[in-house]
Amino acid sequence: MITAFELGLIYAIMALGVYLTFRILNFPDLTVDGSFTSGAATAAILITNEVDPFLATAVAFVVGSLAGLITGLLHTKGNINGLLAGILTMIGLYSINLRIMDGANVPLLGQDTVISMMRGFTGVGWTSVAVLAVVALLFKLVMDWYLQTDNGLALRATGDNEQMISSFAVSTDRQKIIGLMLSNGLVGIAGAVVAQHQGFADIGMGIGLILVGLASVIVGQAIFGSRTVIQATLAVILGAVVYRLAIQFALNIGLNPNDMKLMSAVLVVAALLLPQWKGFSKLSLRRKSRSPLAAAAEPATTDDAPLPHTSAQKGA
Repeated sequence: MITAFELGLIYAIMALGVYLTFRILNFPDLTVDGSFTSGAATAAILITNEVDPFLATAVAFVVGSLAGLITGLLHTKGNINGLLAGILTMIGLYSINLRIMDGANVPLLGQDTVISMMRGFTGVGWTSVAVLAVVALLFKLVMDWYLQTDNGLALRATGDNEQMISSFAVSTDRQKIIGLMLSNGLVGIAGAVVAQHQGFADIGMGIGLILVGLASVIVGQAIFGSRTVIQATLAVILGAVVYRLAIQFALNIGLNPNDMKLMSAVLVVAALLLPQWKGFSKLSLRRKSRSPLAAAAEPATTDDAPLPHTSAQKGA
């Protein structure tokens, strides 16, 4: 259970990156599968060469950002469809990651890592979970702050209405590139920390990861709501934890670990269908009607379905 909480909070950093492109920028970025492994490979190879693990994790952010930059340039300057640009970058990163690791796997056994140093102070238990929760909340607070700045507002407006923000002489290409770089930078950090948590980096650790990120975002926002940016980012973190707990529950009841990708797909489908269920909608409306703050803030609409993507969901 403690491991599930730890992994959920680490993957929450990746989910925040996916939220930035999927919800804020409205961009179908599949670079994540490659940039996650790039972050892990970079951190692992630097740590085995006796680089400070915190510095190695910071470099993983830079490498992930570069992956996002490539996707952004392919899309904005090369006029390549966003989905295809992400796929091309992801495929290219597979070979680059093999080059970085000089093989398919880099073990970190016996090496000082961020996780081992943290556990040197906290041990293995709820204290380590609390530390990781604080770290995840710090990332959330920084993202909340950024999305309230002028550049963050331009980024949100680009995803909401690209033609409108272009009329104000804002470069939407630049906003897309910045969003993709920040998103994949966060994914790279998550990959670096996951590698240090599991004790190795592997070439296949990022395969299908976009589904994990989408599951965290969709499940979290379906359960905890997304009426403001602050609420949405918190829901993403909680969604990542809920997702990991669901996976842990599935393993505990005897499901084959090979079925976890299928389990992820089922969770995403359930989260997409749940808001369309009339009983869920009535329950959600009743819960809001009991809250005076929610009633005061309620706009003149009764539709609470968190999907599809809307300005209200992004807190715009």
